[in-house]
Amino acid sequence: MNKNKSKNSILLIEDEENICSFISTTLKNQNYKITSAATGSDGLHLTASLCPDLILLDLGLPDMDGMDVIEKLRTWTAVPIIVISARSNEHEKARALDCGADDYITKPFGTVELLARIRTSLRHSRQMQDMSSIYQRPYHYKNLSINYENHVVTLEGNIIHLTQIEYKLLTLLAKNSGKVLTYTYLMEKIWGPYIDGNNQILRVNMANIRRKIEQNPAAPEYVFTEIGIGYRMAESD
Repeated sequence: MNKNKSKNSILLIEDEENICSFISTTLKNQNYKITSAATGSDGLHLTASLCPDLILLDLGLPDMDGMDVIEKLRTWTAVPIIVISARSNEHEKARALDCGADDYITKPFGTVELLARIRTSLRHSRQMQDMSSIYQRPYHYKNLSINYENHVVTLEGNIIHLTQIEYKLLTLLAKNSGKVLTYTYLMEKIWGPYIDGNNQILRVNMANIRRKIEQNPAAPEYVFTEIGIGYRMAESD
């Protein structure tokens, strides 16, 4: 019997009543504790008072742009933020993620997708809180394993030889598995904040990684491209 002692609390910042009602009902049925706000200002105040486990944020709010809400929140909290927006432009998605959002879902979306993204963000948040532990659980999905302690990557039990940069890239994606990491984020984390904005060096390294770990690089199983935005690694088992 699943008692779920402490229900995860979710703050929904959304001004469209029908979408707000749909999401609220869906999440309540999944045993989440849901609170909603119709404006960015109310959302900021509720975040401070309720300290939710996750925020679902619409970008088109009546009083302020959702991007500004993300930037304000990121000055003082690391709470996971999933953007839910009708804006499907790749630049908008990348900008939201670079501002500090953890994920981005384009309207309209299905219940299954929404719940999967929420579970991934909450799981990743818990993992980040547990990072104080010296030991970090290895990444494993299908036939690919990464042992961070020993710096060993294996595919079907065979060691995969990666360059230092390739290893850093792959483990950064693996430690954030299930999340989209933007080109800008990856470039700055691996090469530093002063790297040329041209992401060709990133693409070359990712192509090399795929040749080594993917059976068919054109139809990847492990590292997926979010066109115009960045990369997402399959979530660890």
